[in-house]
Amino acid sequence: MVKHIVMWRLREEANGMGRRENALAIKGRLEGLSGKIPGLLRIEAGVADEVSEGGYDVVLLSEFTDMQALALYQIHPLHEAVRDFIVTAAAGRAVVDFETA
Repeated sequence: MVKHIVMWRLREEANGMGRRENALAIKGRLEGLSGKIPGLLRIEAGVADEVSEGGYDVVLLSEFTDMQALALYQIHPLHEAVRDFIVTAAAGRAVVDFETA
């Protein structure tokens, strides 16, 4: 199994919405991918209640069957549409992928 964790720091305003509204929209779009992409076992997104200095607004916790499934997720059209929305709102990003037993 592969865990894919991403955190985003958002712009104050983007997509005609404020930071919090974009965070909630991102959460909804990411969680909307559940059950729609082969090899994606679990997907959950969280929105920070408050963002401290150096903190992040949104976190994605997802699990895949293997690294190949993660690679296919990255280029899946449904994921690409969500990614395109996130890119317009994001000011920064951190990611880690790792295999578990």
